[in-house]
Amino acid sequence: MISYLKNTETGLTEMNEPVNGCWIRMQDPTQGEIFEVTELGVPQNFITPALDIDERARTEREDNGMILIVLRVPQFQGQKVDVPYITLPIVIILSEKYIITVSKFSSDILDEFATGRIKGFSTSKRNRFVLRLLFSAANKYLMHLRAINKTVDALEDQLQLSMRNKEVLELLKYQKSLVYFTTALKTNEFVLERLQRTQMFKMYPDDEDLLEDVITENQQAIEMVNISSSILSSMMDAFASIISNNLNVVMKFLASITIVMSIPTIVTSFFGMNVALPFQSEPLASVIIIIIFMLISAGVIWVFMRRDWF
Repeated sequence: MISYLKNTETGLTEMNEPVNGCWIRMQDPTQGEIFEVTELGVPQNFITPALDIDERARTEREDNGMILIVLRVPQFQGQKVDVPYITLPIVIILSEKYIITVSKFSSDILDEFATGRIKGFSTSKRNRFVLRLLFSAANKYLMHLRAINKTVDALEDQLQLSMRNKEVLELLKYQKSLVYFTTALKTNEFVLERLQRTQMFKMYPDDEDLLEDVITENQQAIEMVNISSSILSSMMDAFASIISNNLNVVMKFLASITIVMSIPTIVTSFFGMNVALPFQSEPLASVIIIIIFMLISAGVIWVFMRRDWF
C-alpha cells in the first residue's frame, strides 16, 4: 500500500500523486509500488531494509544528499502470543522533495501521524518531521514499558499463591519482550548519537533541542528496560522457589491429614479382631472406642500444631 500525504489549509490531505513537500507512506509495498518510488530517484536498496524484520537500526547518506534512517520501533502483538511486544524496522528516507517512510506492517506511530492525532507537524518541514517521528518512537517504548510493568505487577499478586508454572511462563513472555526492547533501544541510541554528532541534516536551534529531547527519552527508556529486566529476572527466580515452597506446604498438610485420618482406622481395626478385647462386654463399647481414637487424634493434632507440621 502506498499513499501520498501533504499538509494543506484543511489539514493533512491525501494526494493522488507525489508532490513537492509530501509524505510518501509505504506499508508492505508491492514490487510495482517500489518501482513507482524508485522512479522518483530513491535507490531500491533504501526501501528493501524495511521488508526485513531483523534489519538493524542505522543511517546512510548518498552523494546526492539523500538520507536513509532505519529505526526499530515497538509493536504490540497481543496478550495471547508467545512474545507480546516485539520491535520492527521503519525506514525513513529524506530527499530534497519528499519524506518517505517504509514499513512491513502497520505501525501505531505512523498511524498516529497519518490520522492527524499528532498535531503541529508539517510534511514540508522534513527534518522536523523526522525528529517528531523519533520522539514518538521513544515515547512509545516508555508507554509499552509502563504497560509491561503493570502486567507484571498483576502477575506478581497471582504468583504468591500459585502452585503452577503458568504465571512463571507468563513472566517469561514479557522477559523476552524486554530483551527485544533492550537490543532495539541500544541500536537506536547509536543512530541518534550519530545524527547529533555528524549533523547529517541541517537543524535549527529548535531542532537541536528536540533531538536532545529524543536522546534523553531514549536513554530513559534504556534505563527503564534495564531496571525492569533485572527485577523480572529476580522475580522469576524468587517465585520459582515460592511455587516449590507452596507445593511443599500442601504436601506437608496432606501428609499430616493422612496420619490423623489413619488413627481411627488403626483403633477400630484393633477392636475388630476376633479375640478377647477390653470393653467387649460393655453396652457402650462403640462410644468408648470413638472417644479413644478422638483423644489420640486430638493429641496427634496438638503435637503437629506445636511443631508447625500442619
